[in-house]
Amino acid sequence: MSETSLDHTLRIFRAVGEETRLRIMVLLARGELTVTELTQILGQSQPRVSRHIKILAEAGVVERYPEGAWVFYRLQDMKPEMAVLEKSLALLKASSDLIIARDRERLEQVRRARAELAASYFQESAAEWDSLRRLHLPESDVEQAMRNMLGQAPVGQFVDLGTGTGRMLIVFREIYEQGVGFDLSREMLAVARARLEEAGVAHARIRQSDLFSLPLEAGTADIVCIHQVLHFLSDPATAISSAKALLKPGGRMLVADFASHELEFLRENHAHRRLGFSDAEVQGWAQGCGLDLVRTQTLAPGKSEKGKLTVKLWLLSLTQDVKTKSRRKSEVNA
Repeated sequence: MSETSLDHTLRIFRAVGEETRLRIMVLLARGELTVTELTQILGQSQPRVSRHIKILAEAGVVERYPEGAWVFYRLQDMKPEMAVLEKSLALLKASSDLIIARDRERLEQVRRARAELAASYFQESAAEWDSLRRLHLPESDVEQAMRNMLGQAPVGQFVDLGTGTGRMLIVFREIYEQGVGFDLSREMLAVARARLEEAGVAHARIRQSDLFSLPLEAGTADIVCIHQVLHFLSDPATAISSAKALLKPGGRMLVADFASHELEFLRENHAHRRLGFSDAEVQGWAQGCGLDLVRTQTLAPGKSEKGKLTVKLWLLSLTQDVKTKSRRKSEVNA
């Protein structure tokens, strides 16, 4: 371990080596929280909790994520030299210590309140959601087709753009190490947080962001998922191009949306800007930003289901550079 790494590690342990800050770490190991929520759980004043959070953030163990007027905090991904701390937090999470147990109970109260708020919003929108669901195949059929298209091979980072209720983060939770979903609607993010917690998905997080200016490092995603989002956008081509920047070499992008249709009322009543897309259209966007269209799948309604929409899946892959292609072609020829 280098001297710099040793200094960094010592700074982290000094920051964590205080009762309240250690309790905060244990709570954040269970998921992201705001200062207000931490204040409710810890039973301490907001200035005091904010000061502890600041110390942990300066030590590099806690991340800060603004979301409108709110700010969420979450543990930083642990570095290799922090394996001891990670194990300690795991043990404390399951500890029967009275203070930790009380924090855990209050955390559950905060989560229940969060879930009730999300459920209230979702119930208000239920009629709209149900009417849209009746327009195409059952979601379970679409999700199974998406699973089959991506396969079961494990990946590092999975990014869901326009995550909505966080459903895709739940559907693919078994294949990724880290998941992140982005959405512009704070109400939908509240729903997604509640759904992820209910499903026990602790290795995914969600963030508020415009899809055209994502706060994520380029070239870090193994899979980018865009599920039923493009038809809401005025410029789907730019969305595909922005999403492509997130992919690692060899990374894949899975797009699920409607095939071209003529249900004009979706524009008037449900804010759909585009009435579906053709294969040629998606292929043109892919080629325009350096992606290969690897595979398509059509999920059409049965003959007895007239008037229902056809769902399309498009699997795109980051194009190899010219040198790599040339080298592989030479190897094949040889």
